[in-house]
Amino acid sequence: MRIIEAQDYKDMSRKAANVISAQMILKPESVIGLATGSTPIGVYDQLTEWYKKGDLDFSKIHTVNLDEYKGIDAENKQSYHYFMNQHLFSRVNIELQNTFVPDGMNENQNEECQRYEKLIAGLGGVDLQLLGLGHNGHIGFNEPAEVFVKQTHCVSLSEKTIQANQRFFESKEQVPKQAYTMGIGTIMSARKILIIISGEDKAEAVKKSFGEEISPHVPASILQLHHDVTVIADKAALSKLDI
Repeated sequence: MRIIEAQDYKDMSRKAANVISAQMILKPESVIGLATGSTPIGVYDQLTEWYKKGDLDFSKIHTVNLDEYKGIDAENKQSYHYFMNQHLFSRVNIELQNTFVPDGMNENQNEECQRYEKLIAGLGGVDLQLLGLGHNGHIGFNEPAEVFVKQTHCVSLSEKTIQANQRFFESKEQVPKQAYTMGIGTIMSARKILIIISGEDKAEAVKKSFGEEISPHVPASILQLHHDVTVIADKAALSKLDI
């Protein structure tokens, strides 16, 4: 595990975009796993800027997103389909048929989870998976639990996660209570993992994830076992971790 300290959010975003762009240049047909939320927005902005300068080409890239709310359609402004289109896909030359997000409108949980696992396998697996870190140590929507769930599954969101996501909705009642998410095993099968973290409010989660024992009660702690993980975090997020 490589831990890279960034000065601030902008520096973190640039350093992370460097890792992703290197992957794209070395393997133009890469399969890249993407994350949503506020943390990766700066990364997507930087990648877009380099694309507009002619430094990056997305035309052969395939993407698979970590998760999607259950019960929200792709056109909904709160969906992760919409988020990705707004912050990246509509701004670069990626082929939309090569971008994949779980189908939140599929009510058949088993069918959707199996479909997504087969889709990822059919692409040859993920070359580089981008992750963020939740306040409770979750990655994707893999919440603290008694065991690590291996494959894509439907999860009931914790109260803490619902509260954290409330800022994106008009009211707490509108926040979906379930989501489809890649499982821990699916995430760990990526050839490379890049996790980005910003802010002092994430410092405790960073400490528990990377400085303490591995436990399904802190889902991100499993990343300690992956053979190729890069953590890029700003000083505030790393403030409680001995490095």
